[in-house]
Amino acid sequence: MADFLKNILGGGSKDSEQAVKPDSDFEDFAASPASPTPVPFEATGNFAAAQTDKPYTAWYRIDERHSLSEFRNEGLIMIVIAIIFSLHVFGTRRNKAKARAWAKANGAILASEFSQVGFVSGIDAEKQPEKAIKQKSLFEYTSYATGRSNIAFVDVKLELIKRFNPIMTIAETISGFFLDSVPTPQDIFEATLYPFDGREEKVVPSIPGAAERISKDPKSAYDGFVWAIVNKDKMQKLRDDRYDVSITFTKDNAKLPVWTTVMSESAEITTALLTDELASAIAQAGELFDCLIVSDQPIDKPRTIEETTPRKRLYLRYRLPSSDKYDDLTPLLTAFVRMADHLAASAHFRPEVMRKIRTVRDENVKQIQKLLDEEKAEERALERDKIKKAKRDAELAGLDAKAQKKYLEKERDKELRKANKKQTVRG
Repeated sequence: MADFLKNILGGGSKDSEQAVKPDSDFEDFAASPASPTPVPFEATGNFAAAQTDKPYTAWYRIDERHSLSEFRNEGLIMIVIAIIFSLHVFGTRRNKAKARAWAKANGAILASEFSQVGFVSGIDAEKQPEKAIKQKSLFEYTSYATGRSNIAFVDVKLELIKRFNPIMTIAETISGFFLDSVPTPQDIFEATLYPFDGREEKVVPSIPGAAERISKDPKSAYDGFVWAIVNKDKMQKLRDDRYDVSITFTKDNAKLPVWTTVMSESAEITTALLTDELASAIAQAGELFDCLIVSDQPIDKPRTIEETTPRKRLYLRYRLPSSDKYDDLTPLLTAFVRMADHLAASAHFRPEVMRKIRTVRDENVKQIQKLLDEEKAEERALERDKIKKAKRDAELAGLDAKAQKKYLEKERDKELRKANKKQTVRG
């Protein structure tokens, strides 16, 4: 070991140029390392099969490295999205087609009765009926008509099935089958007619010559009452949903089909209003007809005196036919519009009839007034108790502890005497 270090440190000797004999301590490291021999790779299992089936290819050869089966879930999602989108488009177009079919069938009738239908004149509505109705949403379409004697205006609404959302439609159908409170989805037509009722000068805009034309027209005022013709399947729901119909009594009429009935406040009103033309139109409409209501009372039960003020209107509701053919329903709309003329001419009844009708309304007003008086009495009592408590608290705050104790004992004795007196009176 000493000679080895000497040779390293000495550096210039000839012996240093020769190979240095390693010491015994480094004998294990003296030999040159053997060259590593690679271990042969034995491919086994699925990996070997994958290497055989899909050899290495360039990075851009995606078709050789992947297959469509790897995107199965994404494909299913795209198919579902495509189906939902297709149903949405189909449902939206179907609703629009039904609305246009109604406008095409009834636009001419409204145009012949009113000077303006929808958002165009009556003449244009007759030539282009699709312009007489406007889309409010994917399942609601609206229109209106004005410019006629005895009628201020008519509001029209089509409420269609939500065909653009079949999941919601199916859910509502199932719920309506099991629950009476949930209506089954249907295509519905609703029209609300507001008569002038003798107020033409207040309702009609002040345009040149309007007053002269109004003065030449017959008076449009008529007596206030509630009268209705309803489909018997809808009768109970109408009584539950509408206050005005709930105050009538029900009686069948020989002029009407057996599946309908009359709801009226007086038999004399039915005799005056149920014309042969109206009865024939309802019979021709068939079971698509739901109800026709003439009313001067609110739909919701009034809770204040102001809400009992009569507001006359006519209401018509029927279901749209699935075939979009309105030959059997157009006479009903015509009779509904012309009923305003019949009311102005014939709805004037004997004092005895109107006295009976007013009795029901006066009784309702008395009940409302009684409830309002009770509410006011409760408010006054609460206010008195509040003032009394504030006075008591002020008196207690001004006393010392001994006086407060005496005050509370006196108060407790007084309450006990009152309680005993009440028990004695009851006994």
